Amino acid sequence: MDPSAAPSPAAAPVGSDRLFDSHRLPSDGLLLLALLLYAPVGLCLLLLRLFIGLHVFLVSCALPDSVLRRFIVRVMCSVLGLWVRQSDPRQRSLRARVYVANHITPFDHNVINLLTSCHTPVLNGSSGFICWSRGFLELGAAGSRAELLESLKAYSSQGGHPPLLLFPEETTTNGRVGLLRFSSWPFSVLDTVQPVALQVQRPFLAVSVAEASWVTELLWTFFVPFTVYQVRWLPSVCRPAEEAREDFALRVQELLALELGLASTRLTAADKAEHLKRLRHHPPAPHTPAPSQPSGARPRAAPSLASAEDVRLMGLAQHVKEVLPHMPLEAIHKDLAQTNCVDATIANLLEGRVPFTPSEAEGEDASLAPDASPAQQPTTSSQAAVCAEVPVKVFARSSEARHLSLQERKRALYDQARRRYAEKYGKPQCEGSR
Repeated sequence: MDPSAAPSPAAAPVGSDRLFDSHRLPSDGLLLLALLLYAPVGLCLLLLRLFIGLHVFLVSCALPDSVLRRFIVRVMCSVLGLWVRQSDPRQRSLRARVYVANHITPFDHNVINLLTSCHTPVLNGSSGFICWSRGFLELGAAGSRAELLESLKAYSSQGGHPPLLLFPEETTTNGRVGLLRFSSWPFSVLDTVQPVALQVQRPFLAVSVAEASWVTELLWTFFVPFTVYQVRWLPSVCRPAEEAREDFALRVQELLALELGLASTRLTAADKAEHLKRLRHHPPAPHTPAPSQPSGARPRAAPSLASAEDVRLMGLAQHVKEVLPHMPLEAIHKDLAQTNCVDATIANLLEGRVPFTPSEAEGEDASLAPDASPAQQPTTSSQAAVCAEVPVKVFARSSEARHLSLQERKRALYDQARRRYAEKYGKPQCEGSR
């Protein structure tokens, strides 16, 4: 790591929900109204640009790769609503053989290819006409990342080929909060790379949505009035012989994050896949306008998505609920917010430090007749199993003896709950000791 480099603005951790947009439409009421008024114009632009886009594709296929072709296609793309700007093009090195850039939309490689000749290899293993028409480079059937890396090294070693454009994030983000962790394989092709900082802006709609396909993104690009791509070329970065590939990738990531004013996270493309999986099982609530209120009433705050801390506490509360199913979730969550420890919350609930009222299921179980048949008796309450394993002593005559007996039973219940939790989740640990 270069000691003279300034620290990245990404010291604070960033959650995966902030790096990817799940909603395309705006949540602001005024923007949504403006979008509805613009919709007829946008539909007309969409139909017109589909016709023009076919001609752009034919022109790009007919003309050879040259400055003239890039100029013509760039002008035609501006009619399609793709406006490309670059800052200080003299920073672009003519000797650079590998460009590395942050990834925001499925058309980033096409946009940079309007400024300079470069090739982006296929990473998902697809091939054919669609892959070729989108401007990707096919290097044969690469069965693994190692085979792809060898093909890229052989491609770069041959003279006369355009430079490679690689995206170390390996997937797209919203481009507003942070960068995903750079993979080290793009920095194994050559020891010198040129970073490219990319920013994308458009009115009304989100630039990219996590689960949207490239066809959907293309249609929305034709629908909006314009999409502005800002490209900034950074000076080339060389890897010293003693620096590891991972450290080299991290150093370039920090430089790009500092240039873009974003966070340099340690999240990866696998974290995005996990985030999308959670969205499929627990989709976020759609944006709905707030109900009308009387003139004298105070406006209510719009509900926001649950924070990462709330999600973590709910997960811990579920663990406590499985050990003590008769405890209400509200009481568990309230105590966890103070203790931040599953073990301490179980102890507080068993020792009566947390006031609560049993849930409806527990009240119904308690109201069952004692002569009910065994098939009608509840069998899912783990608390009943815990109490059954604790020996019941003879009722003592003195209050001191009864108090000691009560303390022993509480301790036995507490130990049993700890043992059941440890058998299911491992050794109980507080969040602060991890």
